[in-house]
Parts: sequence; C-alpha cells; structure tokens
Amino acid sequence: MAQSSTVTPVSGRIEAIWIKRAHRGSMDGVAEARLVAGQGIAGNVDQGRRRQVTLLEREVWERLVGGLGGTIGPAARRANVLLSGVILANTRDRVLRLGDTARLLITGETKPCERLEDALPGLRAAMYPDWQGGAFAQVLSDGMIRAGDSAVWEE
Repeated sequence: MAQSSTVTPVSGRIEAIWIKRAHRGSMDGVAEARLVAGQGIAGNVDQGRRRQVTLLEREVWERLVGGLGGTIGPAARRANVLLSGVILANTRDRVLRLGDTARLLITGETKPCERLEDALPGLRAAMYPDWQGGAFAQVLSDGMIRAGDSAVWEE
C-alpha cells in the first residue's frame, strides 16, 4: 500500500528591494515597498509598463559574479527585488506571491543591459542565456513587501 505525502510548495524569500526613481537613475535600497496592481512599485519610474517589477535570483548572481572574480553587489543588476530560494527560469505565466498579499504574474525574461559591462566585464554575456538575468512581472494584487518576506509560487 502506497503512503501518501503532503507536498509543500517550494518557497523562498525576499532578500532586498530597490526602487528606481528616474530612468537611468540610481537604485535606492529600501526595507519595504508597496506594490500596486496594474502599476508596479509605488515610487518606481516604471509605473504601468510591461516590466512593472524586475526580479533577480541571489544564487545566480553570486555564482556568476564569483565566477568572474567580481565582488560587486546585486544592486548593480538594477532589478527591483532580489530573491533567494526561487528559481525564475522558464516561469512565464506563473504567479509568485510575495509577502502576505502581493501577487506577481511573470511575463518574461529580463535580458541584461550594456550597463552591466561597466560594472563587471563579462557579466552581461554570462547573464544573457537561460533567464540568468532574471524575470519581469506585472502586479496582480496590491500588497506591502519587506526584506525577509516569503516568496511562494502559486499552483
């Protein structure tokens, strides 16, 4: 007789949050941010666009930067949210819940821009394949997110 087991959803956590207040402007680290459905991160320049929130995996960042002998921090990637324990590759059309109520629809792969080459030569090419540059999403449900909050895929 087969034993039944409960499958726990794979979850991760929010490691860091950044807001970009102007195009090509600096990324301001914040402890928390408000996500607004259909708009993005309150105070972020990319309101209502296709790429309302950009996401990056901490594990991928550390592996690639370390492999290139670099020591730059993940803010150089210019993503809005740094996650750990969440694999972003090939997640288009999946829903990711951040914190208690915020929900994001992953809508595509974020390809790294030329500014990464200024930060660390070779990093752009290293991040280009297989979603290693992260993902972008649209906000489905409002909510506050904080560093340390959970990040869980919805079924």
